This record gives sequence, C-alpha cells and structure tokens, in this order.
Amino acid sequence: METTLIERRTDPGVVTLTLNRPAVRNAIDGALVETLLKRLEHLAEDASLRALVLRGSGSTFSSGADLATMRHMADADASENLEDARRLLSLIAQLNQFPTPTLALVQGPAFGGALGLIAACDIALAVDTAHFALSEVRLGLIPAIISPYLARAMGFRNLRRYMLSGELFDAGQAQAMGLIQIVAPANRIETCLADLLGELLKGGPEAIRAAKALLRRLQPSFHDEVRLADETLALITRLRASSEGREGLSAFLEKRRPVWRDPAPDPE
Repeated sequence: METTLIERRTDPGVVTLTLNRPAVRNAIDGALVETLLKRLEHLAEDASLRALVLRGSGSTFSSGADLATMRHMADADASENLEDARRLLSLIAQLNQFPTPTLALVQGPAFGGALGLIAACDIALAVDTAHFALSEVRLGLIPAIISPYLARAMGFRNLRRYMLSGELFDAGQAQAMGLIQIVAPANRIETCLADLLGELLKGGPEAIRAAKALLRRLQPSFHDEVRLADETLALITRLRASSEGREGLSAFLEKRRPVWRDPAPDPE
C-alpha cells in the first residue's frame, strides 16, 4: 500500500513530512489532507520538536488539489462537499498556527492549493527552477480557502494579478513578492535548508515557541476570520458544483479546451 506521507525525524528535534504521491505530482486528495492533519495535530503536542519541514517527493512539490477528487466533489451532496472543503481549511489553519518553526522546501513546481501550504509555513525555500501558478480560474474555480494566507504571504496587489490571470510565475518572482524567502540552485538547496535549520536551532526552544505564539497574535486580521472562513467554504463548494466548475474540470481531465475558450461562432 502506498505511503502518501513520509515522516522522518532527525536530531535534535527536526521532523520532515514528505508528500509522497509522485505518480500524480503529489496532488492533494482527501486522504492526504486527513493524514497531514492528523500528523500535524500529533506533532503539535510533541514538546521535543524544534522544527518541521514540509516537502514533496519526486520532481514536483505539489500540483495542488487532486482534480479527480474535485470532480467527485462536483457530484457529491452539499454536506460531503462542504466537509471536504472544511478539512482542507483545518489543515491550512493547523499548519499556520503550528507551535514550532515550519519550513517549506519547494523542489519543483507548485500549483493551486500547494501555494496555500507554502504560504502557511513560516519560511519557504525553493530551487531556482521552480514555478508557480494559481490556475484555478482556468478550471472555473477559485483558490478560495487559501486566499487569506496568500494575501499575507505575497501581498494583496500581487494576489490580485495572479489569482485573476492564472499565469505562471517563477521562483525569482515568488521571492520578490515574499511567497518564497530563499532561492537556490538545486545542488545548493539542501545545504541552504541545513544552514537555516542550524540557525533556528540556536534559539531557546521555549523562546521560539513563545515567539510563534506572539507572531500568531500579531498577524493582521482579515475582517472577521470566522466569517471569512465561512465565506471561502461557501464559495468553493458552490463553484465546484457549478456548471462552469464541472466543465472546467472535465475539460482539463479530457485534455481539451473548456467551452469558454472556444471561439465564438461567426454571425450568420
């Protein structure tokens, strides 16, 4: 049976969680969300933990939401659709409020929901060949759940562009926006990670946890976060089940253009 999440512990107190679905470019399905959420909840209670690293296996960090799962959710009843979205929201929130430093190592492309995982981490490193996209609008969807975290990580002005256009941007652009803090060649990225972990481990464990708790309180509030969470959940569940969302997902899976990109017929 495939292990979709690999956990590796190294001294002194560093845990690495590796998304392990390389055959589907580490796409995030309900099972992976649930596994990640449970591991984060467990690790948050581990007093010996000093830092958490999140990365992907193979050549891709993550292609984002598993589109086959999204297509299933388009046909699911409202309660199942909502609960699936709610679990992803819980995962991003848990990662965002994790009590020790969190680092995302982006060794390849990251799309859609994967950017939410990156944005929820304290520090993000990427290889200089990595590229990114919030391509949901091209599927008739939007990155609703992760949007508050992206606004904080990459800036609202940048989010306006890339959330609306769905275009690719590279590691240098991601660094300039603040989504990624460290960019390095592939043959240097592991050294950069080790150096950064070494710096983090110089801090007192209790002080680091206190700093994390304070940082959480200092985060700018986007309106009422409970209300905003309800709004983003309602948006994604509605768009998944909409005719446009169904068409966008079907077109992508069938490797064709969605109807809104077909040329308009010539007038008679």
